[in-house]
Amino acid sequence: MAQLKPSSTRSSSPLATPTSIGAVTDFVKDASIVLLGEATHGTQEFYLARAAITKDLVAKHGFEAVAIEADWPNSYRANQYVMGCGSRDANAQEALSGFCRFPRWMWMNTVVAEFIEWLREHNKPRQANRRVGFYGLDLYSLTASRRAVIDYLDKVDSGAAERARRRYECFDHVGKDPQRYGLEVATGVRGRGKSGVVAQLVEMLRNTQEQLERYTTEGTEDHGSAAAFYAEQNARVVKNAEEYYTSMFDVSRESWNVRDTHMMETLERLVGWIRVRDGGHGKVVVWAHNSHLGDCRATQMGRQGNQLNLGQLVREKWGKRCKNIGFTTYTGTVMAADDWGAPGKVKKVVPAREDSFEWALNQRGESFFLPLAREEACEEVEQDLGGEKLERAIGVIYLPHIERTSHYFYAELTRQFDGVVHFRKTSALKPLEAGRIKSKKAVEGELLEEELIG
Repeated sequence: MAQLKPSSTRSSSPLATPTSIGAVTDFVKDASIVLLGEATHGTQEFYLARAAITKDLVAKHGFEAVAIEADWPNSYRANQYVMGCGSRDANAQEALSGFCRFPRWMWMNTVVAEFIEWLREHNKPRQANRRVGFYGLDLYSLTASRRAVIDYLDKVDSGAAERARRRYECFDHVGKDPQRYGLEVATGVRGRGKSGVVAQLVEMLRNTQEQLERYTTEGTEDHGSAAAFYAEQNARVVKNAEEYYTSMFDVSRESWNVRDTHMMETLERLVGWIRVRDGGHGKVVVWAHNSHLGDCRATQMGRQGNQLNLGQLVREKWGKRCKNIGFTTYTGTVMAADDWGAPGKVKKVVPAREDSFEWALNQRGESFFLPLAREEACEEVEQDLGGEKLERAIGVIYLPHIERTSHYFYAELTRQFDGVVHFRKTSALKPLEAGRIKSKKAVEGELLEEELIG
């Protein structure tokens, strides 16, 4: 492949450090929904850049919430800390300690901890209904969310709590393994509890509306609407998680679509909540993997696998009022595991293939922001990056020895994202966990410090 010409100053903006990101914030500041991606779940520079961009959007441009690719209950614990209400945590590390399931490093890391402390300080002088929240979009917390619904109802309505227990009894036997529920439904061992979880969500929605009406008519003191909203969203998690875990064992259904549709429902509800309860504009920053935030219609998964994703759904609803930014890397190190549930460790990221977007971007410079939206990008960008190429995606598992089949897919970058932040060389995310086991290990000829996160 021929060398690409150096990027022109009108088509890209240098990103000398993770905090010199004014060009990105200027590009997205007028949107209502800003999606900030990542090509891996374990890269320090991605987290630093997202945090810096988000601080600017919150402090200078009136963004009112941060929503992340994480479970609702764990994120809400951190939310209570940043809001300065209902939290017993002494610091950000304690507030993030709810993220105890694999992969812990994804949210229990030094960058998120610093961001949480910053957000708490930002919120302190603000009125309660003008504070910026921190919320989770994901649906893996079936057990914790089920428990949270019942705990809430035990405090406010014992009769409603008993109804919830009956509706959720289909999950009593699964403990911390909700996949067991899906497998038993698929094999006919037991029937689905769908009608019960739907009924419970409907009841919780009604309860939230009643609490909200009291709040908006009786003055500024919160009479329980925040707690009702938290419980309602947990009921939504249970309802959609039931759908997700049954779809995992049904070849006629797509569990990925269930998950990303849940993320969209949660985002829509959060935007509505901010507008109605807090009188805000519903401006939200989302942190998630590129695979969730890049428009799926511009990828082989969307075209061949009938998948949708959050980025597609957000564009369909908000149109030009949203901006999605992808993040890429050419090489470096990453925090990832060898298998699901295995310890995380520092791994060397293989230099990108020559038939990939990462390689093409690497020809343009060290690190930079590049607008891709057709009205913003120059002809040079369309010529260099237009059309279909391979794109790399590293999740919590990284298998460099089979990277082509495990971590690359075809996409059209200029249709997938409105802009891209590229780093030539990146480093592994730094987890918060104490008691790391450190060793020296040669990885593909390079001596690295391996951090095993148990």
